[in-house]
Amino acid sequence: MLKGLGGLGGLGDFGKMMQQAQEMQAKMAEMQERLETIEVEGAAGAGMVTAVCTAKGALRKVSVDPSCMVASEKEVLEDLIVAAVNDAQTKAQARAQEEMKELTAGLPLPPGMNLPI
Repeated sequence: MLKGLGGLGGLGDFGKMMQQAQEMQAKMAEMQERLETIEVEGAAGAGMVTAVCTAKGALRKVSVDPSCMVASEKEVLEDLIVAAVNDAQTKAQARAQEEMKELTAGLPLPPGMNLPI
């Protein structure tokens, strides 16, 4: 007999845990797909340059106001593009974290535990 394991009663809990893990894995896969469709926009230069990223951080689009296209201001424009992309990626990361909170709501996770996105 398995006295050290408390009999076979613990196996039911293990089975339930495995089922929850499989459900979580399926939800994570769905969320990964959804994050690829969610788009966020970042901006720089008072909106003169914008960038659109997916919630996974992939750059989808950059838009530059034509008034920014002055040859002598090339470096400024490049800096604005980088700033807009960084802003969009920061917003994408925040949005992904929001989505993760919704997914993990009600799960018995330790405080501060972040699941990979």
